[in-house]
Amino acid sequence: MSSRQNVTDIFRRKGIVQAVPDFSLCPAMVDKFEKRFGHRDYRKEFGFPIKNAPDRFLRQEFKGWKERYYPGKEFLPGTGIDIWGVAHEPTPESMHMTRMYHPMEQFSDISEFREYPYPEFDGTVEAGLAEEVAKLHSEDSFVCGSMQCTVWETAWYMRSMEEMMVGMMTDDESTAYHLDRITDLASRKAEAFARADVDFLFLGDDIGMQHTIMMSAELYREWLKPRLAKVIAAARSANRDVIVGYHSCGFVEPFIEDLIEVGVDVLNPVQPECMDFKEIHGKYGSRLSFWGTLGTQTLFPHGTADEVYAKTLENLRIAGKCGGLLAAPTHLVEPEVPLDNILAYVKACRDFTP
Repeated sequence: MSSRQNVTDIFRRKGIVQAVPDFSLCPAMVDKFEKRFGHRDYRKEFGFPIKNAPDRFLRQEFKGWKERYYPGKEFLPGTGIDIWGVAHEPTPESMHMTRMYHPMEQFSDISEFREYPYPEFDGTVEAGLAEEVAKLHSEDSFVCGSMQCTVWETAWYMRSMEEMMVGMMTDDESTAYHLDRITDLASRKAEAFARADVDFLFLGDDIGMQHTIMMSAELYREWLKPRLAKVIAAARSANRDVIVGYHSCGFVEPFIEDLIEVGVDVLNPVQPECMDFKEIHGKYGSRLSFWGTLGTQTLFPHGTADEVYAKTLENLRIAGKCGGLLAAPTHLVEPEVPLDNILAYVKACRDFTP
């Protein structure tokens, strides 16, 4: 069986031939990897079959961010401003993490939102994308269209979480306008990715915290669920067979039925510090597949290599012969993780017998 088909079958719960390793290393971990292996391409070293399709759909022509939206602000050297206008300032004491600044935080009138230079969708790149996806398929890759920070996170990065929460709770028309503009762009991207024949559309917005949900279920169902449904419907209008994944860190069990209802096929990452995978699988595993489940807060930095190996096999056995789990670290692998723990995880995936 091809690697691409194996991953597809795992997510479709149609069986598992070989467990698939997948993870992302922070820059300090890539340095550790290079010292051991003599190069920096860990994805190639371990033969990861999952590849991301290029994302060039959004175009931004506006250049005067600092003067218009951060007047008088002096940023640290190395600060960048993304296509949404969000400034990302280096924080050397936090290594690769940055501090965000919100260009819409002081907005008080809907006219300011209407005049804001949101990115524009550029459909001219779509033909080239389809060719690149076809090339990746010819190499037996399982191709993702990655669209995490789909609506909610993009919205609050721009306006601030506090202002977005207040706007939703007060039924503010500016908040609805802002979310709709972002949802429209996300829907067009999702449709284009699906039309280009990606295997997996990877959506996501963090809606959980460590021990509770980020907002009430009522607020979520009024403001965010319908917009996620619109994005997924746009993708499925172009390709009914695209697999849809959704990422949210934290405790999200109260939202799982909602995610299934709008068409999510795979939940990522099922953070074990927040939810028990065996319990979640028992409740939802006949209707939902999973990607993650191996803790980057606890298991990988603080466990032994033997413990990582055993936990990886344990979770794969919970999912069983039908698949339904791509066991993986639940987030970016941070600097304190021993490289031997990563190697133990890869070995467990290779040793797993369905």
